[in-house]
Amino acid sequence: MSVTIHPTAIVEDGASLGTNVTVGAYAHVGANASIGDGCHIHPKGMVVGRSTLGENVQVHPGAVIGGAPQVLGYQDSEESRLEIGDRTTLREHVTVHSGSPEHGGLTKIGSDCYFMSHTHAAHDCVIGDKNVIANNTHIGGHVTTGEQVWMGGACAIHQFCRIGDHAFVGGGSILVADVIPFGSVVGNHAHLAGLNVVGLKRRGFSRETIKAIRAGYRMLYAREGTFTERLEDTARTFSDVAEVMQIVDFIRNNKNRALCLPR
Repeated sequence: MSVTIHPTAIVEDGASLGTNVTVGAYAHVGANASIGDGCHIHPKGMVVGRSTLGENVQVHPGAVIGGAPQVLGYQDSEESRLEIGDRTTLREHVTVHSGSPEHGGLTKIGSDCYFMSHTHAAHDCVIGDKNVIANNTHIGGHVTTGEQVWMGGACAIHQFCRIGDHAFVGGGSILVADVIPFGSVVGNHAHLAGLNVVGLKRRGFSRETIKAIRAGYRMLYAREGTFTERLEDTARTFSDVAEVMQIVDFIRNNKNRALCLPR
């Protein structure tokens, strides 16, 4: 099918547009942007920089996608890139910045994500598939998230934080430490409030699996012994439960990082 470009839109020479792309009134597509099949750049949406959008991505009014990283001394570079996966929706006034060259130069957003209005993802973030990020949430540079992470409205995520698969960050939380897979955190500064059981049920995890995750969680955060001892005890006891081992491996992968803990 043909590309539809409104007469008031600007599509710079060099931009690559797939089939069945719509570019609305007063929208702007930069010279180094690559727009996948079926994408819709709504009126006044912007895709700039070295941005690659997958198929059927929605860029809503006022969104600025692919802006330069907010890094002091940054100069335009071919190494600064942004990739967005298929079917991701970027609502009104979302901003996503490209990567900083000194750290690899790539910001990457997964497929089937939903960024609600006025959210921001900074340079060098790696956001997993099926993340849902509610209004006015701000994600600092170098943050990594797993799959199906949900963030409530008005969260602030400190740079370099890791958030594991299926985790939940409650609305208004100020997150300054890593969140284990399946964890649920709330508060300022955010603390671990338990497991994201509601999310696990909604995503089809079996009752037996949820029960095993709960048992592993209780062992890991018991009051007896040191945290290192409890981590190894949990690994031995639940070595055949993939979901519990996912938590163990997440912690082992960087023991030197701060981790959200229960109060």
